[in-house]
Amino acid sequence: MTEKILILDFGSQYTQLIARAVREANVYCEIIPCNKNFTFDDTIKGIILSGSPFSVNETNAPVVDIPAMINHVPVLGVCYGAQLTAKEFGGKVEKSNKREYGRAKLHKEKDDVLLNEVAEQSQVWMSHSDTITQLPEGFELLATTASIPVAAFKLSVEKRTLKNAKPLYGLQFHPEVYHSTDGKKIIRNFLADVCQCKQNWTPASFIQETVNALKKQIGDAHVIMALSGGVDSTVAATLISKAIGNRLHGIFVDNGVLRKNEFQSVLDTYKKIGLNVTGIDAKQRFYDALKGKTDPEEKRKTIGKLFIDVFQDEAKKISEAKFLGQGTIYPDVIESVSVHGPSVTIKSHHNVGGLPEKMHLSLVEPLRFLFKDEVRKVGLKSGVPAEMINRHPFPGPGLAIRILSDITEEKVLLLQQADDIFISSLKQHGLYNQVWQAAAILLPVKSVGVMGDERTYEYTVALRAVTSVDGMTADWAHLPYDFLAHVSGEIINNIRGINRVVYDISSKPPATIEWE
Repeated sequence: MTEKILILDFGSQYTQLIARAVREANVYCEIIPCNKNFTFDDTIKGIILSGSPFSVNETNAPVVDIPAMINHVPVLGVCYGAQLTAKEFGGKVEKSNKREYGRAKLHKEKDDVLLNEVAEQSQVWMSHSDTITQLPEGFELLATTASIPVAAFKLSVEKRTLKNAKPLYGLQFHPEVYHSTDGKKIIRNFLADVCQCKQNWTPASFIQETVNALKKQIGDAHVIMALSGGVDSTVAATLISKAIGNRLHGIFVDNGVLRKNEFQSVLDTYKKIGLNVTGIDAKQRFYDALKGKTDPEEKRKTIGKLFIDVFQDEAKKISEAKFLGQGTIYPDVIESVSVHGPSVTIKSHHNVGGLPEKMHLSLVEPLRFLFKDEVRKVGLKSGVPAEMINRHPFPGPGLAIRILSDITEEKVLLLQQADDIFISSLKQHGLYNQVWQAAAILLPVKSVGVMGDERTYEYTVALRAVTSVDGMTADWAHLPYDFLAHVSGEIINNIRGINRVVYDISSKPPATIEWE
């Protein structure tokens, strides 16, 4: 079985970054709410306690039994986790005179395996309003900063030997963030040298373990799955197909608001990689249902409800299906978990509108513990073409939420052409992979233009391109002016119905990536 690190989440904004750092070190980890019960087994190699918006001195502050944990595995407390460790063992944690936030320089008081190869005066990132003012008896100070008397500490070896405890460490700073320059080294030291992890969790090992687990879970049954042409559903389907072959029945629906030629090109790719997929042309049903609707949420709901109807119509033809495959990934799972309650619920839009309950199907979610970049690595290793793996994110409602008015086939055709020119140009000029997401948006605005001797009154298209790591925040992409001029000229000269092109230079926040 795969060895793993448990990350107990106390509500920190940085918890996912801890998980990312652990995964980058080729060690599998899972995030669970701090108040969720779990049982120790041979797979758990260590525990990391996250930061938190709470103060350990608040009456309702979350608490865990750290002494019980170190009877089993090594523990590392980060920020709140370190303060909780100090307090629970009898130390003092007090309100700082000022909130300690930002860069600091780490001074090592003594050598320790946790700080191996960490440079003296290495930059670390602080984000807290409480300070450990006194360590508990039996703990050793490992590092300080100019303003923090206790930046890193551990339970002394003598104290551990006395109680037969495993190593226990605390860090007042955040090693997981980019600004802590040697932070990843500290995390790797904890994993490799303290927890003795083998660091052998790789895309290849994930694929092998997942395919074996899917064979066991599904048995001789059949699986149906809605495919979108996106990375997550494609990679999930590929893994399921490796396990059960043509007993996976993929359904790819043309909802009329896909990109230009996307329906056929995606079907061709699925055929190329050996997936059993049926394409359903339902364009007209979607256009009829969307007629006259301008509210973004109403458009989304209309598309979502009709998709379920179309999917169910097709699924009825596969009576032997007992499972529903989905491309749920780890951030979807984490966002549904509250540190104030142990229940885990996948966000509704990932659960295809309650289909499993309606159709009495069990879920198969082979990617539910992977981050997006890990999904891409697994996909490439599984044989999914790079052009599909490296595709920009594309919204479920498609171009319907990039047409800022009612949906008509004429408007969809206009936007498909403009979008195709923009995306193709990004690829031709070597800019596509420098951008997180790019889109053309058809505005509900017509303006006067002049073409030759003619006066025109046509639509305006906005181009949107952003850079981002995970889509949570994004900056507008600073594309070259000559490139934007080229795209504008291509759109206006080749698409009758559009006579003006503008470029969106808003960042997220305050703007969103999509306009609707």
